[in-house]
Amino acid sequence: MSKNKNNKPVWSTRINKNTSNLFAKVGSSINIDKRLYKQDIKASSAHVEMLLKKKIISLQVKNKISWGLQKILNEINKKKFLFNSKSEDIHMSIEQRLFELIGEDAGFIHTARSRNDQVLVDFKLWMIEATEDIIKELDSSIKLILKIAAKNVYTVMPSFTHLKNAQPISFAHYILAYIEMFSRDKKRFFNNKELLSENPLGVAAIAGTSFDIDREFTTKKLKFKKPTGNSIDTVSDRDFVLDFLYSISVCANHISRFAEEFILWNSDAFDLIKLKDKVVTGSSIMPQKKNPDTLEYLRGKTGNIYGNLFSMLTILKGLPLSYFKDLQDDKELAFKSFDQITISLKIMREVLSNFKINKKKMIQLAQTGYTTATDLADYIVRQYKYPFRKAYLITSKIVNLCENKGKALDELTIDEIKSIDKKLNEDVLKLFNLENSIKSKKSYGGTSFENIKKMIKKYKKNV
Repeated sequence: MSKNKNNKPVWSTRINKNTSNLFAKVGSSINIDKRLYKQDIKASSAHVEMLLKKKIISLQVKNKISWGLQKILNEINKKKFLFNSKSEDIHMSIEQRLFELIGEDAGFIHTARSRNDQVLVDFKLWMIEATEDIIKELDSSIKLILKIAAKNVYTVMPSFTHLKNAQPISFAHYILAYIEMFSRDKKRFFNNKELLSENPLGVAAIAGTSFDIDREFTTKKLKFKKPTGNSIDTVSDRDFVLDFLYSISVCANHISRFAEEFILWNSDAFDLIKLKDKVVTGSSIMPQKKNPDTLEYLRGKTGNIYGNLFSMLTILKGLPLSYFKDLQDDKELAFKSFDQITISLKIMREVLSNFKINKKKMIQLAQTGYTTATDLADYIVRQYKYPFRKAYLITSKIVNLCENKGKALDELTIDEIKSIDKKLNEDVLKLFNLENSIKSKKSYGGTSFENIKKMIKKYKKNV
């Protein structure tokens, strides 16, 4: 059978001298984009079916190409396919193997298309699958968080603002905050998937093609919703890459914030949680240490994910329309971010499956810092119809009194409280109970135990 001579690039007949070894090395992307092989074969199969439908190629040629593509797919799946760096990329690697299998008829596969639209359709098909994979990882994470929340509705802890004790809350309420974050992440990925639904195949290099092709056919075959509307924009568009990298970056930010909090809470200073041995490491010199390296890994790798987004933004910022070699880096950046967010979500779940709450310490900490002071101010407003600022002033004086006497709010006598405002009576003493404080936060989205139970039920319906 005839071959594509010497495995040279198809454009080699136009170039009089061999490409320098250095440029050939940096210009080859096969080691990166070979992971697109399934998408490339899928898109090529749809393309030749369309060429047959439009009578641009014969049934015999179509069958030979389809047979060859299926054989190549099997070879790659069975790890019997040789990826040669001289082939430049996955597209030419597959095409050259097709020449080896079926001869010159392999050349029909590139009729009415360019590598510009070929790589875009492959990349979009991959990104749709990658997006679905990330959504599945997010769903698994949300389900695990829900289990943890359901077991800790009545676990009392302090909330923090400025890393200072703020008001008592339920631990379940705290952990459910991450469900809100990851749910927003899911929405972003769903939106991205919708924006990915335009088929680039058929715009060719930049201007479209003079062949009478049927883009609606390949759109339906590849399960896109519609063909792209402008060939120039299609070839130069990498908005979908930015959307993907941005969504991953925001998700990584949420994971990093979780990691930072658990690092703090696992510290000897806070001692609110304990990480099990499965997710910690030791010290090379201090025998007693158990370090939260898994969490630090999550926090650190977020920076790499941000870097991928900024790299893509920088590549695009000065590019005129339409295709330039600069864009070749888009796939590597997307692959790296996808791989990292996937492993980060798995590691986060590993940590969530291997920690223990120090409930005693949480309650002790919630009892310090006058966390129920706001409950007193709110009570004064409701009971005595004081303006909130006046109630705030009275409560501040009561807190100052506590500090001066070295007492907690619930240790004050009613006489001491009346020394600040004579209208106050013994009912205020009930306000300083942590659980009563939590129960009172019934406003939608608040930390009351009943609210939390309702939210858990609501979240369960969405995963």
